[in-house]
Amino acid sequence: MIHIKRSVAILLALCCTSLNAGPAPWYKWRSKIDNYLSCSQTPLGPGWVKDSGPYKDSRCEKLVLAK
Repeated sequence: MIHIKRSVAILLALCCTSLNAGPAPWYKWRSKIDNYLSCSQTPLGPGWVKDSGPYKDSRCEKLVLAK
C-alpha cells in the first residue's frame, strides 16, 4: 500500500512540473544568401543565422522582456 501511494505521489509531482512548461520562443532568422528574414521557433538550416529575438508571437513582433 505504501508503494502505491508513493508511486501516485511521484506521478502527480511529474505531472505538475510539466504544467509549468511554456511555449518555445520565436526568433528572426536571416538568410546568408540574400538576407531574407524569417520568423521560426527552430533553426531553418545551415544557411540561416539567428538575427534577433526571442519573441512571444509567430510574427516576431512582440519581444520577450527579460526578467
